[in-house]
Amino acid sequence: MTEIRLNKLLARAGVSSRRKADELIKEGKVKVNGQVVTEVGLKVDPQRQKIEVNGRPVSLEPLVYYVFYKPRGYLTSLYDPHGRPTIAQFLKGLPVRVFPVGRLDADTEGLLLLTNDGELAHHLLHPRYGIKRTYQATVKGHPRPEDLERLLKEGIVVEGRRVFPKSIKLLKKGPRSTTFKVVVGEGRKREVRKLFAAIGHPVIALKRVAFGPLTLKGLRPGEIRPLSLKELKQLKEAVKL
Repeated sequence: MTEIRLNKLLARAGVSSRRKADELIKEGKVKVNGQVVTEVGLKVDPQRQKIEVNGRPVSLEPLVYYVFYKPRGYLTSLYDPHGRPTIAQFLKGLPVRVFPVGRLDADTEGLLLLTNDGELAHHLLHPRYGIKRTYQATVKGHPRPEDLERLLKEGIVVEGRRVFPKSIKLLKKGPRSTTFKVVVGEGRKREVRKLFAAIGHPVIALKRVAFGPLTLKGLRPGEIRPLSLKELKQLKEAVKL
C-alpha cells in the first residue's frame, strides 16, 4: 500500500474527523511504531507500520459500503446491554466489520448506510452538507394545510437547534390517518416524529425511503446490498470528497 497522510488514515479508520485527528497528533496521543509523533503532515504505511491512538492499534480494512433495509423493532446498534434485538444479527455474513451511518429509532424501519469508511460517514452526518433524508410518515388524523405550512416556515426546535423540513407532500389520506413524504436535511433525533407531534398528529408508522441518492429499491426488510460505483460516486460528490 502507498503511504497515506496520518490524519487521513485516522479519519478513514473511523477514529475521528481529519481536523480532530490533527488535534490528537498535536496532543501526542498518536504513536507510529511505538514512537509518539506530533507532525500533522506525516505520511505512514499502515501495512508496514504500527499505528496507535491512546494505546489502541489502528488498522485499515478494505472500504465497503452497503444499503441495509432495517426492519422495525431493532435497535440501530451492534450491541445492547439489555439484550434487546439489534441490527447486528443481520450483519454476520459481511466480510468486514461495519457501522451504521446515523441512526433510526427501534420503531422506525428503512434505509441505513453501512460502511467502515469513517471519513465519509463523518461528512455525510455533518449539517454543513445537508444530505437529504426522505421518509414516508403515516400520522394520526388529518393535519390541516395551514399547520403543515407553519412547520415548513417556522420549523421546530430539536436538541436546542431550530430545524426546518425541506418538504412535506401528501401521499395518501385514509379514514383515520394520513401518509406524507417528508424530506429533512439534518436528521436530528426523532425529528420527523417531533414535527408532527408539534401540530397534534403523532406519527404511527415511519420509514426512511432514501438517504441522499440511495434508495430501498429491490430490498425487503432485513436485506442488504452493496452500493454501486455510481451511488458511491454520488455520495462522495455530495460531500466534496
